[in-house]
Amino acid sequence: MSENKQDAQGLAMACKKMPKILEDILCLHDFELKARQKLPRPIFGYIAGAAEDNMSLDDNRTVFQDYRFITQVLTDVSQRHQKIELFGKTYNSPFGIAPMGLNALSTYRGDVVLAHTAQAANIVSIMSGSSLIPLEAVAKAAPNTWFQAYLPGDTSRILALLDRIKSAGYQTLVITVDIPVSANRENNVRSGFSTPLRPSLRLVWDGLTRLSWLFGTFFRTFMKHGMPHFENSFATRGAPILSAHVDRDFSARDHLNWEHFKQIRQYWQGQLVIKGILSVKDARLAKEMGADGIILSNHGGRQLDGATSPMRILPDVVQALGTDYPVMIDSGFRRGSDVLKAVALGAKMVFVGRPFNYAAAVAGDVGVAHAIHLLHDEVDRNMAMLGVNTCDELNPSMLIHRCSSN
Repeated sequence: MSENKQDAQGLAMACKKMPKILEDILCLHDFELKARQKLPRPIFGYIAGAAEDNMSLDDNRTVFQDYRFITQVLTDVSQRHQKIELFGKTYNSPFGIAPMGLNALSTYRGDVVLAHTAQAANIVSIMSGSSLIPLEAVAKAAPNTWFQAYLPGDTSRILALLDRIKSAGYQTLVITVDIPVSANRENNVRSGFSTPLRPSLRLVWDGLTRLSWLFGTFFRTFMKHGMPHFENSFATRGAPILSAHVDRDFSARDHLNWEHFKQIRQYWQGQLVIKGILSVKDARLAKEMGADGIILSNHGGRQLDGATSPMRILPDVVQALGTDYPVMIDSGFRRGSDVLKAVALGAKMVFVGRPFNYAAAVAGDVGVAHAIHLLHDEVDRNMAMLGVNTCDELNPSMLIHRCSSN
């Protein structure tokens, strides 16, 4: 039996007790509608929304239309597999779960659900620093999880948090650098979401009309774990989600600079990744200053509206840094074909965010496992039709860009 078939069988077993709610979900796009129906509007709006006019959010999807595949036929692809190696470990697929804040608002113990299910499927998962579950709990449930931090420009607080992350057992640290200030997310205002959360008639009504979320997530969390707090912004526990002082957990990020990164690199002995890079210049700096890898990202369109899609700069960054350096990417990926286009252009790993959050909200760990299974199968089918057996065989010659076509 080929490795590809073994992987597929393992994922299928994880999904075999599929609840009825998942029976008509055929791709990652399908999770969004069901999540919209299940979640209160403010919480769904927070997940789905982006910044200002959604130009970057939209471009993250339309960019994939600019690339078309060139296939090769009559190639024996019976032994194909999608395993990749990264930082000395072998993963079952070239995609992973991106860090997403406040997962525990949409799914009971959401960060644990995502990390544990990803580890069971042997794909990468990154825990967000703006999460409501202690990073130690996630590390215990899924020891191979990566941790993503939002850091203030304060050396003492940075090093204290790094000590905590190291003590918890994390080996890969991801520093997000594209959020010096909070974005203008008008959609949050329109949907009724705020940080801190403020009780309102809309939130109460949405909760009462979405009983599975009300009892399965909100009351269950409150009864078992009390009021959710921002747990991982600093070395000490942060403010509660309903606190008027939540802003203190997001302050001083505009002080963070490359000198701080030098200090982090000297202090942190594990793998160190910078997330949020969108230029060749910064990519070169990251490599020169000791980053073990970078993640090209425009934060899913949630920060600077009008920022380029990472796919548009991926080829230039890979050319500048070399094909052996781990250039990873996120923002807008939904299909196996999207993943393979990025891999063909040189990405070592693709991270997917919102769809996995939706999947968890819809059906917990079974929903996430189903989402992984669907994306894994799309990658597998497309590899077969492209005529390749491994991700290493993918290269830019297998793509044609719309601007270069006749």
